[in-house]
Amino acid sequence: MKRFVHLLSFLMLAFYAEAQVGTWSGELDIQGTKLPLVFHFNDDNSTLDSPSQGARGIKMVVSRSPEGKVVVNIPSIMATYDGFVMPTMIVGSFTQSGMNFPLTLKQGEQKPKRPQTPKPPFPYSEEEVTFQNDGFSFHGTLTLPHGYDRNTPLLVMVTGSGLQNRDEELLDHKPFAVIADALAREGIATMRFDDRGWGDDSFQHLNFTIDDHKADAVAAVSAMRKRFKRVGTLGHSEGGTIALMMAAEGKVDFCVTMAAMAVSGRQTLLQQNRTMLSFLNPEDTVAAIPAETVNAYVEALDRAFDDLVANKQPEEVDDSKVPDMLKENFRLAVRQLATPYMRHFLKTDIRASLRKVKCPVLALNGTYDTQVNATDNLSAIEKGLTGCKHQVVACEGLNHLFQHCHNGLPSEYRDIEETVAPEVLKTISKWVKGL
Repeated sequence: MKRFVHLLSFLMLAFYAEAQVGTWSGELDIQGTKLPLVFHFNDDNSTLDSPSQGARGIKMVVSRSPEGKVVVNIPSIMATYDGFVMPTMIVGSFTQSGMNFPLTLKQGEQKPKRPQTPKPPFPYSEEEVTFQNDGFSFHGTLTLPHGYDRNTPLLVMVTGSGLQNRDEELLDHKPFAVIADALAREGIATMRFDDRGWGDDSFQHLNFTIDDHKADAVAAVSAMRKRFKRVGTLGHSEGGTIALMMAAEGKVDFCVTMAAMAVSGRQTLLQQNRTMLSFLNPEDTVAAIPAETVNAYVEALDRAFDDLVANKQPEEVDDSKVPDMLKENFRLAVRQLATPYMRHFLKTDIRASLRKVKCPVLALNGTYDTQVNATDNLSAIEKGLTGCKHQVVACEGLNHLFQHCHNGLPSEYRDIEETVAPEVLKTISKWVKGL
């Protein structure tokens, strides 16, 4: 009997270990907000993904017990997961920063639907292209409509902030792939490319500035001029700002901006912080945090910007007037802002250069954009573009990604199946074809 019990324990341990290998996923419920987590269990290299936060490959340390318990330590984010392995699920709890959440994992990754993501066969062709700039090699996709020639209009696509691939992929959305597909079907060529350093884990993208990324986009335009007479640019978010900078320098023949920041980086960051802290919904009248607390925090952040622009170190920034409930958040924000990229971003303000733009411009912004305010930025673009043909469009009910949405907050992006609103795709193609 003793040998039988030992054998049974061995078989159960083997079952639990084997059952746990592979991909398991579940959702944390954090005050009504769903946060998907994906666990990749592997005997040699277990990792965690948080798709909504764009975090992948976070190292995990996994241990198991004979009775089927699994304990996961995730040192880099100071979190743990404890659960019991069952035939079809792992039932347990996730703990981080002293907070505990129930979390049940099921086999496989539950990916959201993305019906607009292009799937072959395509009524157009694609080519892999490369170009060089500043010691970096860039790789991209050239999307060519059927029957294209040298006179076909081409748009070089420029991604937003952060290290991104050519599709501007975020939360399984591929906005640039969707836009390229829609434009190709209307006879318009595009070229989209991976950001400098994409795919290199050692690359420190915050050591480079908007001017560096603009130089990369200019190099992409130069490469495309070898094959096309009319080369424009389409940029989203920070990429839209870069597109306007290129237009002001006479580098492109036409320009499409989507949620471009035209006011200063400083104003944009202050507005983002105020919006995220103040209201859960543009239609809500109940503040998530008291107004006086929000005001005190934003005022302290504004003073911190002065210090950071003056090249002070994070420890030199005064936090004495920051509300206690937001002090930890403030210190983290200051550390993140003390990089070459962010110091330069705070000083970025393209309004004065807009009067130099001579080429046609189409500027779009969603009215529910909580990251780049539509009213302020479209007004700045309209006021500044005095020397060119332009069209400014406030896209009703759309967020920063140009999705139809409820409140425009980033927490919605993953749950919305739509990648880019169809009316936006039609507006862009109609405008380019009308040039």
